[in-house]
Amino acid sequence: MAVSDGFLKYVLDQLKLDNITSKKMFGGVGLYCNELMFCLLYEDVVALKIDDTNIKKYINAGETPIKVFKNRTPIPSYYTVPTSVLENKNVFTVWAKESYQIQLNKNNIS
Repeated sequence: MAVSDGFLKYVLDQLKLDNITSKKMFGGVGLYCNELMFCLLYEDVVALKIDDTNIKKYINAGETPIKVFKNRTPIPSYYTVPTSVLENKNVFTVWAKESYQIQLNKNNIS
């Protein structure tokens, strides 16, 4: 199922980040900051990039890797975002910035 235009707009409105672009991919939408993907929307679900620095808070919140494609294969580097986080612009932006920083570190960009 594709991401609805209304949901994409809502997620973009919740982010307090500059230079955000979106690209359709794999039936979903990738969100990029300065050309680095940090967020994936699929079936009107939001997932952010994770690594060892932030995975515990996702697990503690009861979140799991996003499951995409027809076979529902989990993508272990993108975890779903709790609704309470998505609904709070300030908190969602902090979580998104952490995911963006993970991509910066992964790509050796300071």
